[in-house]
Amino acid sequence: MKESDAGGGLDRGVLAVAGVVIIGAVMAILDVTVVNVAINDLAKEFNTSLATIQWVATGYTLALATVIPLTGWASARFGTKRLYMISIGLFVLGSTLAGLAWSAESLIIFRVLQGLGGGMIMPAAMTIMTQAAGPQRVGQVMSIVGVPMLLGPILGPIVGGYLVDDVSWRWIFFINLPIGVIALLLAARVLKRDEPKPAERLDFIGLILLSPGLASLIYGVAKGAESRDFLKTEPLIFTIAGAVLVLGFVVRALKAENPLIDLRLLKRLPVAAASLTMGLFMVAFMGAMLLLPLYYQNVRGEGAMNAGLLLAPQGLGAMLTMPIGGKFTDRIGPGRVVLFGITVVVASVAGFAAILESDTSYWALGAALFVMGLGMGMTMMPTMAAAIQTLVHDEVPRASTMLNIIQQVSASIGTAMISVLLANKLRSELDAAGFGGAGGGEIGSAEKVPPAIMEKIGPPMADAFQHTYWYAVGLLVLAFLPALLLPRRKPETSTADAPMPMH
Repeated sequence: MKESDAGGGLDRGVLAVAGVVIIGAVMAILDVTVVNVAINDLAKEFNTSLATIQWVATGYTLALATVIPLTGWASARFGTKRLYMISIGLFVLGSTLAGLAWSAESLIIFRVLQGLGGGMIMPAAMTIMTQAAGPQRVGQVMSIVGVPMLLGPILGPIVGGYLVDDVSWRWIFFINLPIGVIALLLAARVLKRDEPKPAERLDFIGLILLSPGLASLIYGVAKGAESRDFLKTEPLIFTIAGAVLVLGFVVRALKAENPLIDLRLLKRLPVAAASLTMGLFMVAFMGAMLLLPLYYQNVRGEGAMNAGLLLAPQGLGAMLTMPIGGKFTDRIGPGRVVLFGITVVVASVAGFAAILESDTSYWALGAALFVMGLGMGMTMMPTMAAAIQTLVHDEVPRASTMLNIIQQVSASIGTAMISVLLANKLRSELDAAGFGGAGGGEIGSAEKVPPAIMEKIGPPMADAFQHTYWYAVGLLVLAFLPALLLPRRKPETSTADAPMPMH
């Protein structure tokens, strides 16, 4: 690239690179939202409970969290082009195997494999785009790579719903095969040849402590909540083992020269406040996101396609406020923006908790979803910016890696927690209403309930969803506390001039 081009628009070569990486990014981001509307059908297909089938989502996000810290090391060790192609290859392999799954357990395992590839696609894509465009055009790069982040929440549920209803649930995974092959062929032809450089030594000990530790801890807590007894042998063993491994990782991360995650950054108040805000917000938000498609399908009897269309207002709301949130963060600082965003999300989730019944107007639910999207667009990226804007150049990638891991792990916890709370509440509400045999409170465990019975069990099922939303409201309110400590002024000088990996 010529120096004279550095500050101008993106030339044809850079746009070609952008086209290649967007194909991979869209595939990875759509997959997260596509699966949510299929959870109900997957539970029916494999005759299993919500508490089990939600691991299709939880296992994927845990796998994402596992590989995020490897991305920087792998980019230097193997080169970004090679890493991008390996990531897409793993993702496509996992997708194909998931489409061939014969049981809930096999599907969960293949989703983990898919997540191991998917976790590296976006950071590798970001790095490739930044290298191609140069630092002077990072803003244009961010706007291009941000396209799939905006389209994912809108198109994902609709595409997933169509495939589940009119084709087969298997095609929500098989569809990635032709897209992935196209992405690989274009990447091989368009992307520049790699020039790998010596990489820092990988913290293998930290990796083998953190990854199984998180998985074991979340599994133990989820199983304890599912059985309503945290002291039962199985959940207790997994919980204790996970806690010990995670604690061991924390001790090592504070002492190691090049830790997998640099926890020492949490000594900075903005980083610590942003991390805690992000964690609490994602637990509540991702848990709440699981509820509405299940409500539409189980209480209102909608198919997956209609449920996907009914979820579109949230994506539209986020698309409107995400760029606005970025501009206001630069002008007035992230603190005020995040507090406003969380307030809007709390209002919308509380709205669901207040109005959700078996016959609530779809217009009212759509309006609440749109408001939720507005708040989400003013919360996520400003929170990331709050942590990064006060750091020096070399600290930016380490901080963004840590925040992305917190984001994915919190999403896993939220999905597992809220699904178990919902399953337990459904069971107790149906038992109390005398309908314990009509599905047993386990979503997807029974065939379609006859309309005459559905009229009677709809109200207690809606009450269970309504009650579960209040848990999400409580967690969101907790996110206010660390958000109060976020910077409320824009930084006087920008020290973080490197782009952060996006997920």
